[in-house]
Amino acid sequence: MDWGMRNRLSKIIKPKDGRTVMLAVDHGYFMGPTTGLDYFQKMVNPLIPHADTLMLTRGALRNWVEPTVEVPIVLRVSGGTSILNENLLHEGEVLGIKDAIRLNASGVAWSVLVGAKYERDTILGFTKYIDRCEKYGIPMIAVTAVGKDMVRDARYMSLASRMAAELGAHIVKTYFVEGFEKVVDTCPVPIVIAGGKKLPEPDALKMAYDAIQAGAIGVDMGRNIFQSEDPVAMIQAVNSVVHDNHSPQEAFDLFNKLKSGGQ
Repeated sequence: MDWGMRNRLSKIIKPKDGRTVMLAVDHGYFMGPTTGLDYFQKMVNPLIPHADTLMLTRGALRNWVEPTVEVPIVLRVSGGTSILNENLLHEGEVLGIKDAIRLNASGVAWSVLVGAKYERDTILGFTKYIDRCEKYGIPMIAVTAVGKDMVRDARYMSLASRMAAELGAHIVKTYFVEGFEKVVDTCPVPIVIAGGKKLPEPDALKMAYDAIQAGAIGVDMGRNIFQSEDPVAMIQAVNSVVHDNHSPQEAFDLFNKLKSGGQ
């Protein structure tokens, strides 16, 4: 692994503890103005100082994020269908590697659609993009997407995560499931968990805690932060779990304290 690749990975995964809090706000590429991100700039800008990494689309970056931002950027590079399409899990390249470099991305993200109808097309596209990433020293984050007919369990997540890593991903984003230790133990690259659908704050914090205890290096949360009752308080509570080893109860106490105006 060359210096540039290692340097970019060190921006995404903090060297001080080997962990990361990624803020996923790329939902608009297939969901449009989803709840919480309908007014992107108003929601996301206050969260940026508390994120280790910002994951979004090039359009959101260009239109709503100031070029002076210091948080490292991971750009969504796969897409092609909307939430209205029955073949939602049929993604291809939507952003070229040179444009990602022009936008100073520290990494890129592609959905790996294991078990979907168009599995072969999306996986071959994924591997071709990894070849370009290797050429320019750009880390690839594989997002293990799950279709509506797929079961979220350790067997499936282990399969998808291991495939993504063996095909060249540098980081895998997957869902937290029962038996998550197996997913981590059988995947040779770092794993971050997806937040998934909105949960009550205590449940989301417990999920983050349990994932870290099982070996994940962090989270890539979106809706459980920007759809929270208090998004700024929530991202700080998540940070306390990931970087300060707070228990779920300690993190929820912090959330309530910050929500009520405490420092």
